[in-house]
Amino acid sequence: MNLINSYKKLAEMLEGFIQEEIKNNQTEKIAMELAKIFQNGDKVLICGNGGSNCDALHFAEEFTGRFRKDRKALPAIALSDSSHITCVGNDYGFNYIFSRGVEAYGKSGDMFIGISTSGNSQNIIEAVNAAKKIGMKTLVLLGKDGGKLKGTCDYEFIINGETSDRIQEIHMSILHIIIEGVEKIMFPENY
Repeated sequence: MNLINSYKKLAEMLEGFIQEEIKNNQTEKIAMELAKIFQNGDKVLICGNGGSNCDALHFAEEFTGRFRKDRKALPAIALSDSSHITCVGNDYGFNYIFSRGVEAYGKSGDMFIGISTSGNSQNIIEAVNAAKKIGMKTLVLLGKDGGKLKGTCDYEFIINGETSDRIQEIHMSILHIIIEGVEKIMFPENY
């Protein structure tokens, strides 16, 4: 067993992503868009399944709590309430657990972020559709070839990886760097 190869594969995937990011510079654009959303008194909704749900929770708490230094709390909601998920899953079906949350909390001017390592999670697809219908900005973090969600949102990151774990590791790095960018714009005194 040589686990060092797993680190090398992660580094290779990250380097490929960085080269793509150099061309597109999406992270800065998203950080600027999200800072503007917060400055306008609007919010971000985020969701994912399994480990991506954990990433969504992590992203939201970094804004409502603290990332690096003390600053004003910012409105970010992970659509992960277990009562909501089981209610909607039971009454409407699992495909609608996030779109119903978007309908409940989202409004024009907000941003929706969906995380799907396959790009084919039907409940994320339904949430994107609900967000677009409301007039929200949309961002998806995807994996593999981007799946059905590729090309459907205002912004997207596609991590060309084979396994969800490696894709999620880069997704969380992207989310952390977006938060850092928002803080640099809104709270430059902290940097």
